[in-house]
Amino acid sequence: MATAQQERPGEAAQTLWRRLEGPGPLGAGAGYYLILGSTLALTAIGIMMVLSASSVESISLGDSPYTAALKQTMFGVIGVIGMFVISRINVRWLKRLAWPGIGGTLVLLVLVQVIGKRVLGNRNWIDVAGFSLQPSEFAKLFLALWMATILNMKSDLLGRWGHALVPVVPMGLAVAGLVVWGHDLGTTLVILLVVAAGLFFGGIPTRIFAVCGAFMAAGAIAFAMTSANRMCRIYEWLGQSNSACTQDGADFGYQVQNGLQGLASGGWLGVGLGQSRQKYNWIPEAQNDFIFSVLGEELGLFGTLLVLALFAVLAVAIFRVVVRQKEMFPRILAGTIMAWLLGQAALNMAMVTGLMPVIGVPLPFISSGGSALVSCLCAVGVVLSLAREEMRPSRAARTKGTVKKPQRATSKTSPKRKATT
Repeated sequence: MATAQQERPGEAAQTLWRRLEGPGPLGAGAGYYLILGSTLALTAIGIMMVLSASSVESISLGDSPYTAALKQTMFGVIGVIGMFVISRINVRWLKRLAWPGIGGTLVLLVLVQVIGKRVLGNRNWIDVAGFSLQPSEFAKLFLALWMATILNMKSDLLGRWGHALVPVVPMGLAVAGLVVWGHDLGTTLVILLVVAAGLFFGGIPTRIFAVCGAFMAAGAIAFAMTSANRMCRIYEWLGQSNSACTQDGADFGYQVQNGLQGLASGGWLGVGLGQSRQKYNWIPEAQNDFIFSVLGEELGLFGTLLVLALFAVLAVAIFRVVVRQKEMFPRILAGTIMAWLLGQAALNMAMVTGLMPVIGVPLPFISSGGSALVSCLCAVGVVLSLAREEMRPSRAARTKGTVKKPQRATSKTSPKRKATT
């Protein structure tokens, strides 16, 4: 009796999961629409919050309050078009873009340090035809594609140290090194996360993965320690005072304190859309890295939980696509994209809520930034293409079934006609 009662919750959860997912191709269809729906919902929420968070700053600069939102909408349309185009392409065809993509990424990252502009201490942007392009955002997608291609080619050799780490780890460190050259530690951490995810889903031995992860963690710590600004942020996060950080009068906890105050003042249902007080130049980069704080203040706990729920739906749906892949290339590619999007979202929320030091990581689909939005939507298009592939066998089976029935009928009636004649 007791054992049966203990098993009932687990059985009920499994039954609910089967009903939500559906068996076979039906589950693949459900996953496709869950990924598509949650992505479009997050993008729409992002455009709405960019309009709300940036309007006050735009007015103070003498610009239209709709400037940032219209630009974000334009990039959102471009990203959605790219997402649908990629979702109609066979993912295996993308292998042809692996080497040209990673090569072009390296060239652009070098050009950023030569002709790029510096914003808030980071050199990440190149001005192209009046728009700012951030190559480091597209580097995440092309690095994931390149890693999946290389690891798939060396699938039978990944048990050896040399083949498991070379050339994947050196290339990942090269991309990360060019990004950290521009003093962007947050994006560097995400790129290292992409490298670790590619190795993990590639199935390299645990000992190799652990050693590689230890070296990456040591490198991230070294990058943080080489910057006085980052160390001051870490000291502030740990609650320790440092004379070197306070002698110039800077308050490195100012952004986090006002962000937490915005989340706290939102309450259960928020102060109302567009009614945030912290966005009146109290929170630096309110429409970018700390947009989650403005969302929590205006939409309350309900709004933050809604965003968390959408990311959770996206995580579960992409994970189902990953585990259904029988080939290594699509499994590594989809798994790395999942780790990138959800890992970056977790880093941003942890940063805003004070669980991590401020490292400057945008919230995917929601924070302002055209390059980040387009790259994230194109990455989702890759996963949608894999989800569509799982839906095709069911259509083929139905087509075969409808063709076979008339053939059987004609074969049975033809002997009877000959007999009567």
